[in-house]
Amino acid sequence: MWGWGWRMDFWIAWAQWLVQGVGYELMLFASVGILLIGIDDLSFDVLWFVRRARQRPPLAPLGEGPRLNGRIALFVPAWDERRALPAMLRRTLAAWDGHDFRIYIGCYPNDLGTLRSVSGLVSADHRLRLVVGERDGPTTKGDNLNRLWAAMGADERSDGMRFAAVVLHDVEDHVHPGELDLYRRLLVDHAMVQIPVVPFVDRAGRWVGGHYADEFAETHGKELGLRSELGVPIPSAGVGCALGRGALALLAIERGGSPFRADSLTEDYEVGLLIGAYGLRACFADCRDARGERIVSRGPFPVTLEAAVRQKARWIAGIALAGWAHLGWLASDMTAPGQGWARRWLNRWMLWRDRRAPLAALIVLAAYAALIFAGLDWIGQRALGWPAPDHRGTVDMLLTASAALLIWRLGMRGHFTARWYGIREALFALPRAFIANVIAILAARRALSTYWRMWRSGKVVWDKTAHDENMQRPQPAPARGRLP
Repeated sequence: MWGWGWRMDFWIAWAQWLVQGVGYELMLFASVGILLIGIDDLSFDVLWFVRRARQRPPLAPLGEGPRLNGRIALFVPAWDERRALPAMLRRTLAAWDGHDFRIYIGCYPNDLGTLRSVSGLVSADHRLRLVVGERDGPTTKGDNLNRLWAAMGADERSDGMRFAAVVLHDVEDHVHPGELDLYRRLLVDHAMVQIPVVPFVDRAGRWVGGHYADEFAETHGKELGLRSELGVPIPSAGVGCALGRGALALLAIERGGSPFRADSLTEDYEVGLLIGAYGLRACFADCRDARGERIVSRGPFPVTLEAAVRQKARWIAGIALAGWAHLGWLASDMTAPGQGWARRWLNRWMLWRDRRAPLAALIVLAAYAALIFAGLDWIGQRALGWPAPDHRGTVDMLLTASAALLIWRLGMRGHFTARWYGIREALFALPRAFIANVIAILAARRALSTYWRMWRSGKVVWDKTAHDENMQRPQPAPARGRLP
């Protein structure tokens, strides 16, 4: 009996040491990480509040001021989109009826379903231009866009004209009728114009798909607007984005004839940053049309966990990993002349915020693991008589500060969701933060694996999101509250 009791005491003591020791280290790592990232976010929020107090006058009515003349090209890359592409083309043709534009549709010779689905539309409407590449797909979205760029150039030479700008949209997008007017106004003084992206939210996809609404509401309601006002490079979202013809030509010259990087998972993000790095002006435009409606790009986002993880992994791998390798910290030889050290470090701060996703996911994972160990410790104290650990002093202060910053972060997230979608969705945004964290953790793990395969093989494949007609049913318009 004595030997059995001694062994039980030993294992209980060992379990206590393991649970409390590991839990303490995880808690310490997570609280320090949350504190640092929380201070980063809080600093950005303070800067946003200061700039908001000095907000510039609202945009003049679209009918006033100089406008960019000439035809506008819309690039729509497509792979296996027979279920969604025809509906998007019909919507866009109807929304932009009366404007001078041409839609370039990038397809592949082995994607017969997509080719058949749009062949009737293309033959019936001269505003549609089908571009079929020589290589089978999928390649990458950047490669597809480069083929559309080459086709546009061929049309310019054969027609003896020059396009004024290029607009980027995906096959699931719902374009706004006022987009082209807005682009013509702002591209007079800017090389790139990005409008807000507003994800659809419905009951069926409220929990997974809804977390995109929360994130875009805050990013496009605060972050991009502030970056635009500060004059630092802003990333393109790849949809609802207009690029000046001259800016793309500059990138094409620098890249041997093709403006988009073909070996990137996030070629749109890189184009936006490079435009700013070359000293060209870009802006984020959140404004209204003559009827008072916000000019935004609307569309569905993944509503299943697997699809959301795949999409987020592509973004993390492309921005935080491959994008870092491609762009570095935008060295001084690619920075606009005359910028001081403060502006350079401001640029680097924004790049750090774009690339911190893997670290943030690791910190969140450690925090959730610490909670599990805290639960095991509580059970041990109640069931096995463990003494409670002494976490006084520095650790208590760290936990308190981290908790305060987390509450602030949730409050800001709910605030921006409410401004775009109303109070009801803002209440859902709080529990959705947990789902967003789980997706971020799983996506970071997949992103590391994806980037490792890319680095080892040198091959990049378009890991796109699947779309269908059911994802594109009409949705309620976003909230019409005051603009940020």
